[in-house]
Amino acid sequence: MTVTLSVIKADVGSLAGHHTVIPEQLQVASERLKKATEVGLIEDHYVTAVGDDIELIMTHRKGVDNKDIHGLAWDTFMEVTEVSKKYKLYAAGQDLLSTSFAGNLRGMVPGYAEAEFEERASEPVVILMADKTGPGGWNLPLYKIFADAFNTAGLVIDEKLHVGFTFRVMDVYQDKIVDLRCPEEIYDLLALIGTPDRYVVHSVYRRFDGIIAAVASTTRMSLVAGKYVGKDDPVLFVRAQHGLPAVGEILEAFSFPHLVEGWMRGSHNGPLMPVSLKNAKVTRFDGPPRVVALGFNLNNGKLVGPADMFDDPAFDGARALANEATDYMRRHGPFMPARLGPEEMEYTTLPVVLKKLENRFRPTSEVIEVAR
Repeated sequence: MTVTLSVIKADVGSLAGHHTVIPEQLQVASERLKKATEVGLIEDHYVTAVGDDIELIMTHRKGVDNKDIHGLAWDTFMEVTEVSKKYKLYAAGQDLLSTSFAGNLRGMVPGYAEAEFEERASEPVVILMADKTGPGGWNLPLYKIFADAFNTAGLVIDEKLHVGFTFRVMDVYQDKIVDLRCPEEIYDLLALIGTPDRYVVHSVYRRFDGIIAAVASTTRMSLVAGKYVGKDDPVLFVRAQHGLPAVGEILEAFSFPHLVEGWMRGSHNGPLMPVSLKNAKVTRFDGPPRVVALGFNLNNGKLVGPADMFDDPAFDGARALANEATDYMRRHGPFMPARLGPEEMEYTTLPVVLKKLENRFRPTSEVIEVAR
C-alpha cells in the first residue's frame, strides 16, 4: 500500500524576533493534528520547530496536493497564529498574510515537501529542515548525496545506485522543470544548480526503477508574494538504505557548512550549520543559517522516531568551521559577497536610495568636461 509523506512548514510568529517559537504554539499544532489522526484523516504526525518555523510532519493515504491535508495544515497554522497574536509574538502569521487558501498550498507561501510512494519492507527517511536560507540551499547537498562518489560510496559499490539518478530541476523564475540524468549529464546539472537562487533541485529519482528518492520544497516567497514576506526556510526529505544512499551518506553531505543565501533580513550569504533540535534557535546576526535532520522509520504509515541526527559530536567540526566562516563573512559588513547582490535583496533600501539620487546622476562626459 502506498503512503504519502507531507512535510509542511510556516513562520506564523516567533519569540524574541526571529529566534524561536513558544511551547504553546507547538502544543496547539500538535493537538490539531492529533484530532486529525483520531478521525482518520492522517495516519500519524510529528510537530516540531526549527528557528521561527513550525514544521508539520504527516503521513496519510490521500496523495500529494490533497485539499483536505493542505487545508488541515493551513487551518493549523491559522490557529497557531492566534496564539502568536495573543502573546504579541513577532511577525504573527507572516507566511499567511499575503494570500488565502485556495484548495492546496501549491504556489502559496507555506513551504512543503511531499511525495507518495510504496512503503518498503524497511523505510528509513531523513527529514531535513532549514532556517534562514532559501530552497537553493539543498542544491549542493543533494548533488553530493546522489551524484558525488566521494560523498556516497554506494554510487560505486551498490548495483542499484551505480546506474545513477535523475535530478528534476526547477527554474523558479519561469516555473519550468527539466530532468537531467546523472552521471552522464552531471556537467549540465552543475551548470544549472550552481546558480541556486534560480535553479533548484525539486526531486531526485533512482534510474534503476524510477522510484522517488528525495523531494524538496521549492517555492521562493519573494516570487510568490511579489514583495518580501518571510524567508523561504526550505524542507527536504530523503529516503535511505536498500538501494538508496545510506543514512550516513545523506548526513555526510552536511559535514561541510556551505554558503547559502538568506541569514539576516534574507539578504546575506552565510554558512549552513548542522545543529540539533535544541540548538535550532538563530542568534548571531539572526543566524547563522541552520539545518536540522530528523531520522524516522515508517511502519505501515506510522512514524517511528525521531532520532536527532545532528545531535552528535561528529558534527562539531562542521559547526566550528561554520563559526569561522561566520566571522569571516561578517567582517565584510555591508559589502558583497557577504551581502547579496541588489537583485536578490529581500529587505533593501537600495530602490529608495536610487530614487532619491536619480536626478543627481549625470552623464560621465559632462563631469569630465567640467573637470578639464
